[in-house]
Amino acid sequence: MATAVIDSEFVMFENVEGTNHMVLTGDWTIENANAINATMRKLFPGGKKPAALPMLDCRGIDKLDTTGAVLVRRFADQVGEHCEATLIGVPDQHKALLEVIHTCPLPTPTMPDMPPWYVVPLLGTGQATWLALRSLARLLSFLGRVLVRGAGATHFRFAPIVHQMDVVGLRSMGIVGLISFLIGAVMVNQGAIQLAKFGADIFVIDMLGITHLRELGILLTAIIIAGRSGSAFTAQIGSMKLNEEVDAMKTLGMDPIDVLVLPRLVALLICLPLLAFYSDIVGIAGGMLMAWAQLGISPGNFIVYFREVVVIDHFWVGIIKAPFFAAIIATSGCYQGLRVEGSADSLGARTTQSVVQSIFLVIAFDAMFAVFFSAIGL
Repeated sequence: MATAVIDSEFVMFENVEGTNHMVLTGDWTIENANAINATMRKLFPGGKKPAALPMLDCRGIDKLDTTGAVLVRRFADQVGEHCEATLIGVPDQHKALLEVIHTCPLPTPTMPDMPPWYVVPLLGTGQATWLALRSLARLLSFLGRVLVRGAGATHFRFAPIVHQMDVVGLRSMGIVGLISFLIGAVMVNQGAIQLAKFGADIFVIDMLGITHLRELGILLTAIIIAGRSGSAFTAQIGSMKLNEEVDAMKTLGMDPIDVLVLPRLVALLICLPLLAFYSDIVGIAGGMLMAWAQLGISPGNFIVYFREVVVIDHFWVGIIKAPFFAAIIATSGCYQGLRVEGSADSLGARTTQSVVQSIFLVIAFDAMFAVFFSAIGL
């Protein structure tokens, strides 16, 4: 037989077969929050926790809102053995709210202490350096895989290679020729203005020939191809990755390196030296026309003097770099494309990273080549 002693309009105690139950009654809403808190302080003066009650009966609750649900959980925390007592008799209309309110939530992470302002640039530099070195290591690892696959290939896909040669080579001639022509003309124009101060404007031909053949011709061509074709490699392969076409290739037993990477690499290895040669011719032609218009040096005299002062070694220095730059551009573009995952944001980020990485590595290798050729006297 149950006996009940009502202590307040919100709480009463029942003893059922020797077991104490706390029964919650009334409206547990924000309007009654102060009265409920007063009841809690009365039952648990000074926050002292009474003997643990295994269950908290909620069958008497008429109305319940979020504030009331929090107070119910606080009562359960006060009387329970392990953080809170078991709630029983919860009306169906209140179950969802009580399930999402907890007195003991998971610990929330806090913002770590910020380092001093003068340390922040050093940390940023170190982190950027580490990320760059890790990215370079992964790129070299990918290049090694490509070379291993290429060395072990029994046949090449000539149709994709020819198609890529058309895309990266033939269709690039317009922009490569235009920029090379303008750069050659600007070099002669600015060089003549400066050298004329010393009465040595004829030496602008030496400057044009040596600079364009050794450095600018191949460097400009590589940068243009990195921005035009390297980004296209990343976008094409990245789109296939997002559409799960690359996964489909693997399912069919086809290696993406054989199908997607090697044709682009071979095509660029063939086309970039040819484009560099084309850039040299067009750039020198632009400089020759500017010399004719500004200095009055006829094309015939220009060519005669050019042959006397510019040796073939300068041309070979530029052409030797072309295959290395082609490998950098193709490898970086394809590698970043295969790294695309998740969403279109990843595709855009990888495309940008491909162009930046390719141009940076091209310029870095060009600097190393310059030091090397100077050291061997070439």
